[in-house]
Amino acid sequence: MSTPSSTPPPVTGVPVNRETSEVATADNRGLQPLKVLAGVVGAAFTLWFMGNLFLAFAYYPQWFFNNKVVMAILALVVGVGGAALFFWFVNMAIEGLPRRLEHGLMPYAFLLPGFSLIGLMLLYPTIQTINFSFANRTSTAYMDPPWANYTYLFTNAGFWSAILNNVLWIVIVPAVTVALGVVIAVLADKLSAAGEKWSKSFIFLPMAISFVAASAIWQTTVYGYQPPGQPQTALLNAIRGAMGQEPLAWLSIDTGRLNSLLLMVILVWLQVGFAMVLLSSAIKGVPDDTLEAARIDGASELKIFFQVIIPQIKGTIVTVFITILILVMKVFDIIYVLTNGNNNTDVIANMFFREMFTNQQAGRATAIVVILLVAILPVLIYQVKLFREQEAVR
Repeated sequence: MSTPSSTPPPVTGVPVNRETSEVATADNRGLQPLKVLAGVVGAAFTLWFMGNLFLAFAYYPQWFFNNKVVMAILALVVGVGGAALFFWFVNMAIEGLPRRLEHGLMPYAFLLPGFSLIGLMLLYPTIQTINFSFANRTSTAYMDPPWANYTYLFTNAGFWSAILNNVLWIVIVPAVTVALGVVIAVLADKLSAAGEKWSKSFIFLPMAISFVAASAIWQTTVYGYQPPGQPQTALLNAIRGAMGQEPLAWLSIDTGRLNSLLLMVILVWLQVGFAMVLLSSAIKGVPDDTLEAARIDGASELKIFFQVIIPQIKGTIVTVFITILILVMKVFDIIYVLTNGNNNTDVIANMFFREMFTNQQAGRATAIVVILLVAILPVLIYQVKLFREQEAVR
């Protein structure tokens, strides 16, 4: 009697996994021309419709009953809905491509509108500004020689005076603001919770005031001048009057650039709250163990401040310094409101405004802007580099 073999029967076929087969088929999906065409046409039509509607708001307001509320509601609905519809069509077009192309193009397709707006709003105006800096006062023809606007500026004593003032602002304002911000943050950190909250709120409050309003406040309450014999309501001249001295027109005194220094005080007052908040947050992030270890080693509070706290918040200090530095390089409002650049207080931004809108010299004005851009660019590059380094550490 033979024993049945335990060997399994030979496999004549492999069962097909339907789910695996469908995934493989999807991965090898080819081009779907109709889907791509529908997506492209739909996206283009959406942009065309939105663009024409927004132009109609400007050129044919009577279509919307000359009612700004109606136009605002329509703009909101069409803007949000149109953006959603545009991206839906873009997604359709991308999904119609072969799978290997879809995976590579999908992120860029959704980033493209953002990059397009950056190019339209930033890159194109920058290129045009550089181009117009070689043109005449009406930007209708190039100068002969093309660099004549730059030659005029670099040989103009007023331009170099403005440059000197900008340098003084750049050197003094960020340094003083950051220094005061650090000191105030450290001192506020030693108060009670309620005291810290109220003191920080009080110091941060000027951040809510515009530069123009702040200038008017300081002119009225601190720097104001009335002829001798009249009541002196501003602080500085009121003090001089109480001491039996004649009032001074403080913002007209350019000896030692005193008037520029007085203008800088206003910007420091406005920005010190910003510096304090960021630096206070950084100081609170310093580990308590580090501070306690330094105290156990016998370090004084001053030594702890300079050798323990400052090194650990160095990144925040640099970030705040650069942020205020960029703001200072563009300062305009304070000078324009209080002195309009007179008495050796002129700065680059105010000089641009005067050339552009008072002297009607568009070519010179754009040349000033290009010079300001070149001056700011290295600072911006350094700030981006610093940000990337900080992100890499995190």
